[in-house]
Amino acid sequence: MFGRTIPVACAIASSCLFGIAQAAANSTQSGIATIYSYHGGKTASGERAHPAGLTAAHRTLPFGTMVRITNKRNGRSVVVRINDRGPYGRGRIIDVTPAAASRLGFSGLVPVSLEVVAR
Repeated sequence: MFGRTIPVACAIASSCLFGIAQAAANSTQSGIATIYSYHGGKTASGERAHPAGLTAAHRTLPFGTMVRITNKRNGRSVVVRINDRGPYGRGRIIDVTPAAASRLGFSGLVPVSLEVVAR
């Protein structure tokens, strides 16, 4: 009885996870972006942090994912590479470097939309 149940359950779980990953790759997210600064430490991906780089932190997107961030207040956008994890504040979906925030034209917090452009 159990011999047939486990492979079927695994197949269903795999297809569900694949579907979730595909949906995330083709969808947009909206929320709050914040600026984070780090002083020469390492990111979660192991890279050295560069505040002047166009990089960002996201909780779930794979490292190396390229994301277009659009500032909903002024329409400015920038493409960044995910190289860190976070943010962990409620309602916040992405932390950007000071360089990316400058290109987006904000300081502090801003409503944004995210679109995955490459993995």
